[in-house]
Amino acid sequence: MVEWTDFERTTISSIFASLDYNDVGPKALCRCLIVYPWTQRYFGAYGNLYNPAAIKSNPLIAAHGVKVMHGLDRAVKNMDDIKATYAELSVLHSEKLHVDRDNFRLLADCLTIVIAAKMGSAFTCDVQAALQKFVAVVKCLWEEFNGTLLPEVLSVSTVALYYSHVNKCMNKKLKKKCAYFRFY
Repeated sequence: MVEWTDFERTTISSIFASLDYNDVGPKALCRCLIVYPWTQRYFGAYGNLYNPAAIKSNPLIAAHGVKVMHGLDRAVKNMDDIKATYAELSVLHSEKLHVDRDNFRLLADCLTIVIAAKMGSAFTCDVQAALQKFVAVVKCLWEEFNGTLLPEVLSVSTVALYYSHVNKCMNKKLKKKCAYFRFY
């Protein structure tokens, strides 16, 4: 069970409430496919992905980016039970589609960059920490279903340990340094 502070709940909810999924989703997925071209192997049926312009103009890629955002929106609305929320999607992506779990981290990083660009100066260290925690929990729970985690990483306690370090950093007024920490 992940414990969310009121600030984290409010921040995550407000971030997703302010996003235009039709804009952010395609941009994040396109960025992922362009920056990490090996992730394109899962999108072979989506047509021409030969260059950045083709990826950016591909309506199937855009639609899937929107679909990803709606999937994350389900997690935002069910923050107390993300595990059950993603049970079906986890099985689909791990057992049927055989998606490499690291691709979700790459997509999450791209999504963070797109959201940061949209929010500008409002994307503070505190906001980033809340968003990174949310994304890390979603990824960690997907991996738990995938059954590919090492036993010592299987629980969400790894996420809690990481964020206790981030919170200490924040409490010591070292907020700028927090932006350099990443959860992998």
